[in-house]
Amino acid sequence: MVTASDTHRWRALAVLAIAQFMLILDITVVTVALPDIGADLASSCVATAWVLTAYTLVFGGLMIFGGRAADLFGARRMAMSGLAMFTASSLVAGLAMNAPMLIGGRIGQGIGAALLSPAAMSIIGTASQGEGRKALGVLGALGGTGAAVGVLVGGLLTAGPGWSWIFFSTCPSV
Repeated sequence: MVTASDTHRWRALAVLAIAQFMLILDITVVTVALPDIGADLASSCVATAWVLTAYTLVFGGLMIFGGRAADLFGARRMAMSGLAMFTASSLVAGLAMNAPMLIGGRIGQGIGAALLSPAAMSIIGTASQGEGRKALGVLGALGGTGAAVGVLVGGLLTAGPGWSWIFFSTCPSV
């Protein structure tokens, strides 16, 4: 028999898995759009490279901090804070008028991702009640899928409505 707590738990796991998917998708959609971003913002090769590097460097560099923050302040609180930060920063990046604004948005996205990702893994590991490995396996598979889908989505959005839409597409709560 499926209880209300089971339904709530699986809904939470689905939301966190989708958020993790979006964090990884964000890396590849930007990679595809980099030439158009650089041309549209008339930025140098160095500034254009920082659009990608700022996110991955901050995301990877602060993950341990994000995990520790989840331990100290609660995984749910850090997941929600990270999601809010990532979403707000995605909007900033999508509305960027110049390279510094875009890079600032990407740094914010990296901070949000570093708070969200370890907290999501913690929540999924504890909420899956004995099936933690399977749930974390699904999370890992969705990350790999996000990387592959990002190439397709990045190309479609860049060729269609424009590169700024790659950031709006990664706003999990928009």
